[in-house]
Amino acid sequence: MPRPKPSLDLDLVRCFVTIADLRSFTRAADRLGRQQSTISLQVQRLEDALGRKLLERTPRAVNLTAAGEAFLGSARRLLELNDEIVARASEPEMQGLVRLGAPEDFATLHLPDVLARFAEAYPAVGLEVTCDLTLNLLKQFRAGALDLALVKRERSVDARGLRVWREPLVWVMRDTDMATRARPLSLVVSPAPCVYRQRAIDALDRKRVPWRVSYTCGSLAGSLAAVRAGLGVTVLPKEMAPDDLHTLDGGVLPGLSDTEIALLEAAPLSPPARRLGEHIVRSLE
Repeated sequence: MPRPKPSLDLDLVRCFVTIADLRSFTRAADRLGRQQSTISLQVQRLEDALGRKLLERTPRAVNLTAAGEAFLGSARRLLELNDEIVARASEPEMQGLVRLGAPEDFATLHLPDVLARFAEAYPAVGLEVTCDLTLNLLKQFRAGALDLALVKRERSVDARGLRVWREPLVWVMRDTDMATRARPLSLVVSPAPCVYRQRAIDALDRKRVPWRVSYTCGSLAGSLAAVRAGLGVTVLPKEMAPDDLHTLDGGVLPGLSDTEIALLEAAPLSPPARRLGEHIVRSLE
C-alpha cells in the first residue's frame, strides 16, 4: 500500500509567500510578527518537506530559485483557498466599507474577478472603487479619502507601496505604417503627469525620434477611440491592447520598460480593508 504524501503546513507556506513578496527575511519577520530566526527555520522546514531549495539568500538580496518560482503560484492559490474557507466559517460578521482607488485601465482588466471573489467571501463588506489617473489617486489617498490605492509607479524613482503587478508596455496603433510615417510621431496620451505618457516621451527622446502630442484624454475609452480614428499611437500594457489594433514592442519604435502597479495602504487600516489588501496581493502577485 503506497504511503500517503505529507500535508503542507500552511504557516510555512505563508512564510515563504511573504518572503517572496517582500524579498527580505527581515521585512517578512516584521509583517508576520515573528523573529527572523523563526522565519529562517520555517523556510528550511518547507524546503525539507518539498525536497527542493526555494530561496537563495545573499547579504544583499533574496531571490527565488527555479523551484521557488514554480511553487509560488500554487502556494498563493493554496493560501487564497484556505483564507476564503476560514473567512466564510469564522468571519461572516465582518462588515464595513472599503474605499479602493485604481487606474481605469488596470481596474478594467485585472480587478473584476479579484473583487468578485472578495465580495463572495465577505458579503457584508461594501466596496467603493474609484477609477482615476494615478496623480489624482495619490491626492485622494494623501487626503484620507482612500483606504487602499493601486497606483502606477516608476521603480527607479518611486519606492512607495508594495509591488503587486508588473507588465510589459507596447506601442498601440491603428495601422503599423503609422510608426514609420513622416515625423513628428503623433501621440495619444493621458494628461501629464502620467507614467505611460512619460515612458513614451523618454523612449522617443533617447532615440531622438521627433514627436508631438496630437490628442490628450484622461479615459481609456476616449484614448482608444482616438487611436482607432488614426489620430496617433499610444502606449498600453500588453494585455490591455485590443485585438483590433496593432502593437509594436521595439523595432521601428524604441522599446519600453515594464510598468509596475504598487499597493498603498492607509494607516491605520480597518479589518475589512486589511483583508482586502491581503487578498489583492495574493491574487495579483
